[in-house]
Amino acid sequence: MGYRQLSTGERAELFALLEQEGMTLRQAGRLMGRSASTLSRELSRNGEGGKYRAEAASECAAQRRAKRRGVRKLKPGTVLWGLVEQRLQVGWSPEQISRRLKLQAEYPNVSHETIYKAIYALPKGELKKDLISTLRQAHRTRRPRSGGAKRGETLKAITPISARPADVEHRAIPGHWEADLIKGQRNRSAVATLVERTTRFTILAKLPDAKASSVLAALTEAMRTLPKEMLRSLTYDRGSEMALHQTLSARLEIPIFFADPYAPWQRGTCENTNGLIRQYLPKGTDLSIHSQDDLNQVAHALNMRPRAALGYHTPVEAFTAIMKAHPSTWGIALSH
Repeated sequence: MGYRQLSTGERAELFALLEQEGMTLRQAGRLMGRSASTLSRELSRNGEGGKYRAEAASECAAQRRAKRRGVRKLKPGTVLWGLVEQRLQVGWSPEQISRRLKLQAEYPNVSHETIYKAIYALPKGELKKDLISTLRQAHRTRRPRSGGAKRGETLKAITPISARPADVEHRAIPGHWEADLIKGQRNRSAVATLVERTTRFTILAKLPDAKASSVLAALTEAMRTLPKEMLRSLTYDRGSEMALHQTLSARLEIPIFFADPYAPWQRGTCENTNGLIRQYLPKGTDLSIHSQDDLNQVAHALNMRPRAALGYHTPVEAFTAIMKAHPSTWGIALSH
């Protein structure tokens, strides 16, 4: 098998492992299912001044990929764009334009999918509206055709992360959570992870499967016992398991925000925590064998570990400091 670079999630996992005192690349590699040489190459390529940060490493890798791919061939203001726009306006389809360009040596080849993507990537305005209207099926949005439609339920009426208040980003006020699923062997089992952004307090919830109805039930049960002061918002990715997010939002009486596609660093707290969880629930294993009591023990172990981001206090200590004013709800919150 050839060399395969780390994914964004694996970079977050590597960062979390390297934060532990005495952790070697060989030990980290065994936990991640990666060779030590692969991790060493990752550090040398995407580390900065001897330091490694998951978000910076992902950005560095993305910039390198962009340079390899070169400047995008089709963008507004170029001669090629003008030609494509002109032919769209007279009724040509993107496929007809693409095939015709291949017969004209003076222009670079552009696939019909590239033309579609360029049209729908335009900012809102009359130009975008006009060009979409030239298409035979003038949908306002378009699902990419290359990978096929994703199975399962789809998300509707989401609130993007750009609408999330600034104080959530600054961690100034506790009670804002990030959530995700970690998958087991062949994606046949899953566990829901919840992390509070300010205290890094972690909750794990057992799932029978990754269906939207199961995630709704698990997150509802895990979060509805939290005190109001620690329940202000939830941020998630755009996975289809959150298709019932409106019901969850109504049950918990909190807003739910969704990160941008392919931007896991916007939920970096949860991504880093998932890396720590993988020490207890390794990749490629069957997660269904773990009971809720088992998961509670894992969460407790994480919540009792000192964190650099907390000045080497533990999440439990940080959570306790906040909840001292609400002793009646403290025991309930910690029961997870």
